[in-house]
Amino acid sequence: MDENKVISKEEIEIDIKRVIEALFKHIWFIGITTVLATLIAIGYTFWFVTPMYKSSAMFYVNNNDISVGSVSASITSSDIVASKYLVDSYIVILKTRNCLEDVIDYAELDMTYNDIAGMVSAEAVNETEIFKVTITNSDPKEAETIANAIAYVLPKKIASIMDGTSAKVVEYAIMASHRSSPSYTKNAVIGMAIGFILSAGLVALREIFDLTIRNEEDITDVTKYPILAEVPDMTAPSKGGYYYANGKKKRKYGYYKPGSGKDEEKKVELFGENISFAASEAYKLLRTKIQFSFADEADCHVICTTSALAGEGKSLSSVNLACSLAQLEKKVVLIDCDLRRPSIAMKIGIQKSPGLSEYLTRHVHYGDIAQPFSAGSSINFDVVSAGKIPPNPMELLSSARMEKIVNRLKENYDYIILDLPPVEEVSDALVAAKLADGVLMVIRQDYCNRTAVENAVKQLEFVNAKILGIVFNATYDDGFGRKYYYRGNYYGKKGYGYGYGYRYGYRRPYYENNYEASAEEAKRAAENRGENSELQKFVRKKSSSKTEENGNKNSGV
Repeated sequence: MDENKVISKEEIEIDIKRVIEALFKHIWFIGITTVLATLIAIGYTFWFVTPMYKSSAMFYVNNNDISVGSVSASITSSDIVASKYLVDSYIVILKTRNCLEDVIDYAELDMTYNDIAGMVSAEAVNETEIFKVTITNSDPKEAETIANAIAYVLPKKIASIMDGTSAKVVEYAIMASHRSSPSYTKNAVIGMAIGFILSAGLVALREIFDLTIRNEEDITDVTKYPILAEVPDMTAPSKGGYYYANGKKKRKYGYYKPGSGKDEEKKVELFGENISFAASEAYKLLRTKIQFSFADEADCHVICTTSALAGEGKSLSSVNLACSLAQLEKKVVLIDCDLRRPSIAMKIGIQKSPGLSEYLTRHVHYGDIAQPFSAGSSINFDVVSAGKIPPNPMELLSSARMEKIVNRLKENYDYIILDLPPVEEVSDALVAAKLADGVLMVIRQDYCNRTAVENAVKQLEFVNAKILGIVFNATYDDGFGRKYYYRGNYYGKKGYGYGYGYRYGYRRPYYENNYEASAEEAKRAAENRGENSELQKFVRKKSSSKTEENGNKNSGV
């Protein structure tokens, strides 16, 4: 229980440094939003806010108790305070209904008491015995008329109500030449502040609640396993990444536009001897760490590659790992165990069938499934494609025949690499991972999220799979303006693979109606392909030994 609490606390922990970095990386968004908000505030002020004008008249409070004729009595502080109190009394009288209705009658205005009451404001000037009455109106002439009407009516009204006091006009109102409101500068500053706060807050909240894997620290926060290698992004938009197989362009990466005259100039290699130097060194580092991960002296090691989500580059990582191990003159076989959405045959340009599914369904023999592949003068290994898509991939991968083929392949190879489906998509990877000596988890930067990685690791640990470490894929560190990858429909819009049942769009099995035709087709493809793989050499050697042995027995030797 305590451990779960700690994990939850870590998930909502705010990394101030990361938030500040996010603000700087999105400074362009914050700047554009701030400018737009400022322009909107100015435009709204110009088009929708009515200009207002002010006209003011000033009055002096006359207290007759301290001024009698031409003889002035001594004025004490209490008399001054009394005069200031009279200012408040006069302002109250000004805002009464009787006073304002007299103003309306005197100025012959087409207004009601409520209309004019909203225009009138009054206040003492610097806490003196002088107070100012201000009229705010959209018509400057009308504001002047109302203010001067008050200057005429108010002294008479005060004299009739309060004995011994009076109000004298100090200054009459004049028509305003400039509007008092709105202030374009003030509204622009307010709009700028609102735009900045909203945009910066949006960026900060997005970063706080975003669980996407951004860097190595995000990986170490959710898993205890080490990062074995950081493979740089070989499909960056600036490189116009795509690859060729069988002389045809199979898939385009990034933002490269075909037909721009650069098709032959910028062919980015994604596997083999001609990949980028940084990627080559990363896979060599991965190869070295894998070799040191196995303490036993086994003749053959089975390595699985998988990922939490689809589209993280696990299949390409499997191919490059096989290339790197083959460079050490090791016998390597790569098996595409993603029977729902196979991709290795398409990536490297080999025949899709016969493959693993044909062997597991007993349509081809053991020696007919491995295809030799060469990615350079020093890179030669065998590949077992996934074959045609079966209706029951999980049952096939968990069958005794799958375990049998892995054990037989161990007799002929130094390394067996199994390319498994994503763990979070289907459970096929879990049943196949039990056959491996170690599992590599491929995580793509700015693509996978921490929750998916954590769940995938827990599922692999549940089946007692030995996780060797993490391959941090498609990494980069440019400081500003990171690009983001959005998951497409790699495994279909309605789920991974074809699924089971009509909900996911059930496909008819490829051998549902004609088992024999599929078997014959697989045999013909195997014969046309040739017999040059390590597995086929082994099968031929065994067959020759048995033939020779039978001949010796028949001759009586």
